[in-house]
Amino acid sequence: MKITQASPIFRIFDEFRAREFYLDFLGFEIQFEHRFEPNMPLYMGIRLGDFILHLSEHAGDATPVSGVYIEMTGLDEYQKTLAAKNYKYCRPEIAESGYGTRLMKIIDPFHNWLSFNERIDGKNL
Repeated sequence: MKITQASPIFRIFDEFRAREFYLDFLGFEIQFEHRFEPNMPLYMGIRLGDFILHLSEHAGDATPVSGVYIEMTGLDEYQKTLAAKNYKYCRPEIAESGYGTRLMKIIDPFHNWLSFNERIDGKNL
């Protein structure tokens, strides 16, 4: 057996706010969108670099207030890019994690959190 991809699912409650936050602010790209029929809940796959995240309006697909730990490089540049967007609801900052990484924790409009982490020593986690 070989697992080739694991994608967390975040529960969302407002498609417009999800698109504004994930696509416009964080810079994710849409991989796919699905609805069983018009005026039904959205299920969407998005990507930022190699990180894939699924967003769902379907009740029962995921629990609100979930989180994901993301390993990355280029944290300073990404933080500067986000800060330059002057997004009304979030001004992310970088902090020491206490376990060998610097992190930038961002909470989405639905109280899910993304923790972007970069090793202080530059090695892979």
